Amino acid sequence: MSIRVRFAPSPTGPLHIGGVRTALYNYLFAKKHGGVFVLRVEDTDQSRYVDGAEAYISETLDWLGINPDESPSNPGAAGPYRQSQRKDIYLKHAQLLVKSGNAYLAFDTAAELENLREVAAQKGERFIYNWKNRNELKNSLSLSVGEVNALIENKTPYVIRFKSYAKGTDRSLSMVDKIRGDVVVDASLLDDKILVKQDGMPTYHLANVVDDHLMDISHVIRGEEWLPSMALHVLLYNAFGWKTPVFAHVPLILKPTGKGKLSKRDGDKFGFPVFPLEWDKETPGFKEAGYLPEALVNYLALLGWNPGGEEELFSLKELEALFSFESITKAGGRFDPERCKWFNQQHLHKTNSSLIETSLNQLLQQKGIANTSVSTTKVVGLVQGRLTLLTDLWGEAHFFYVAPVDYDEKALGKQWKEETPGILSEVIKIIENAPDEEVETLSNAITLWAKENKIKLGMVMAPLRIALVGSLRGPDVFDICSAIGINNCVERINALLKHVS
Repeated sequence: MSIRVRFAPSPTGPLHIGGVRTALYNYLFAKKHGGVFVLRVEDTDQSRYVDGAEAYISETLDWLGINPDESPSNPGAAGPYRQSQRKDIYLKHAQLLVKSGNAYLAFDTAAELENLREVAAQKGERFIYNWKNRNELKNSLSLSVGEVNALIENKTPYVIRFKSYAKGTDRSLSMVDKIRGDVVVDASLLDDKILVKQDGMPTYHLANVVDDHLMDISHVIRGEEWLPSMALHVLLYNAFGWKTPVFAHVPLILKPTGKGKLSKRDGDKFGFPVFPLEWDKETPGFKEAGYLPEALVNYLALLGWNPGGEEELFSLKELEALFSFESITKAGGRFDPERCKWFNQQHLHKTNSSLIETSLNQLLQQKGIANTSVSTTKVVGLVQGRLTLLTDLWGEAHFFYVAPVDYDEKALGKQWKEETPGILSEVIKIIENAPDEEVETLSNAITLWAKENKIKLGMVMAPLRIALVGSLRGPDVFDICSAIGINNCVERINALLKHVS
């Protein structure tokens, strides 16, 4: 079988990470089997269309490295890849269903249908437009050909409905889902879904099935929320006489509490993003929050799928080789913000340092810090292992470039002793007389002096760190000394002595 899968989002706003994971699973499955990953934009509902949403989807996939093989911007032979450009195709196929007796024209008004719902509700029932009442309602099944033609000539609005079930046929519809196994539905309980709306635009169901068939989609990998639509889609394939693709409905991404689908509100409540990229100033994304794309991909892949074994850290290429439907769980995956941060931390620690160096140079430029003698390469080497998010970078690196003007007074009060000014004055002399700025040179000189003068090293190191950093944090003190240089060290020590005096 030639593998072709698709990710088919609607451009109605920012792409939720649940949609990102669906795209990822499609991509991984295609790459695992040497197949094709298609991006199709399902924009038939023009009332919900949001400017910029399609571009956002493309930018997200590009940032994550899960680029489609075919898309609106990279078309193949199966295009167009926007449903709004395929309207004539859907109408043609809807007419084929009407002609074969699998669909019909319905002229019922919204008010008439609402009245029927109210009457049913008063009886404690629910109105369903299907085989039980379709021949009693205002449609091409109950009306004569002449009546139908007259309505059409008078431009009476109508929809096209699918005849989901016919009385006397087999009520049991048996299907197979690659993740959930056998699925059996009572077809007599289905309603006659609208395939074409009054404005001539197709509904999701018709457009989805027609596109998947014409684009030769072999596997439909989508979210669990579409599982209830599987029966209708299978019936549509049967009505057209087409081969049904393989269905796989992936589990939901759940709230951190484990109860219910993850939403933007959860991100706002717990302080983490739920969108890959920034949508607006009030809606930051994982990228802006300091996450690496490979870390987010790694975490999302394992949120509902497990390749087995103890290893958890994978590159995109490694995930491609390991992915399979058999390892996808049926239960939803609980989104754990701290766990997601851990994955990012691990990927930050092992990523190429040039990426972090580029980020640091950009920060220096933004802050107007130019012509600095402090090596960004050296600083990144000292702080990379201390990062959890890329946004931590300035907090871990700023003191290499900007001398402290404020000091941690609590730490200072605890570490500053009567003899501290004299100790720091001697440290100034030692580093000024050092033959070079190498870490080992400075460390050996100060350690030897402290030992010879029977001074505990902590009496030297703590106040020296406060002088250099402003607090008791940061990498090794001698690494900081070497990175910022002897002149900067002397200036900072003198500044602290002046501050205390």
